[in-house]
Amino acid sequence: MSTDRPLLGVLLMLGFCIVAPMGDAVAKLLGQSVPLGEMLLVRFAIQALALIPIVYFTNRLWQMRGRVLLLTVVRTLLHIAGIGAMFTALQYLPLADAVAIAFVMPFIMLLLGKCVLSEEVGCRRLIGCIVGFIGTLMVIQPSFVEIGWPALWPLVVAITFSFFILVTRQLAKETDPIGLQAVSGVIATFLLLPLLLVGHAAGWPGLNLIQPNEAEWGLLIAIGLLGTAAHLLMTWSLRYAPAATLAPMQYLEIPVATFIGWLIFRDLPNTLASIGILVTIAAGLYVIMREQAEARQIARQSREDETLPAQ
Repeated sequence: MSTDRPLLGVLLMLGFCIVAPMGDAVAKLLGQSVPLGEMLLVRFAIQALALIPIVYFTNRLWQMRGRVLLLTVVRTLLHIAGIGAMFTALQYLPLADAVAIAFVMPFIMLLLGKCVLSEEVGCRRLIGCIVGFIGTLMVIQPSFVEIGWPALWPLVVAITFSFFILVTRQLAKETDPIGLQAVSGVIATFLLLPLLLVGHAAGWPGLNLIQPNEAEWGLLIAIGLLGTAAHLLMTWSLRYAPAATLAPMQYLEIPVATFIGWLIFRDLPNTLASIGILVTIAAGLYVIMREQAEARQIARQSREDETLPAQ
């Protein structure tokens, strides 16, 4: 029985585009008072606590060994690094700028596919990548002038999550997505806890532990719940609608982040950054459309080859 329900998939992806920047906004609020390491520890611990009961009661696959376990550990390390870089970026940049710069990731993924996986990438898509990078530089430039190198943190986010997605693709056919995320939460918690204990004892900046107050605890729990919910919304959206339908929708995260950033922090991108955001979105949508057209052409050619009589 078909599970295609495109409208439900689109609504779930819309939910992701709203929930994800909400989690980023909470991280930005907490970044001035709670150390980075403690934020990450609680974020992943909440993820594990939220997903383990789902895995248990639905009898999902979660036991891993050998190559799958090794890739899961690598994926978890990349996940920690990516979220840590994003939380750091948010301490320096407006929410909309940080999210928009991180959207250089689809272009990096395309180039990695060409260079690492030897995927065929046409001239038009490469031009789209170049235009997208130019748009990203337009977003970075005002912040770089004002704060310097910390403005590049979202690029670290994009690069890290590009490799994160490559590893996830390797695991996708061998693991259940919710089980994978639950195991990743457990692994991240066990990796971060001793690191923070050592960092606290040694006085390492960002790795010390504090006693959050009641309001900070509420926001820390919100980070974990929002991050977990965003992942589940994206996972479930792909269950009900094709990736080709949902991919353009992800760019809705940028205007949502802009609105949330204005609502909470009264931050808005300046004129150059705003133009850069529009250029990045346009280039990203163009690359997506070219990929979809290429996929349709390959599928059509495959069907024609199957109908040819045997020689």
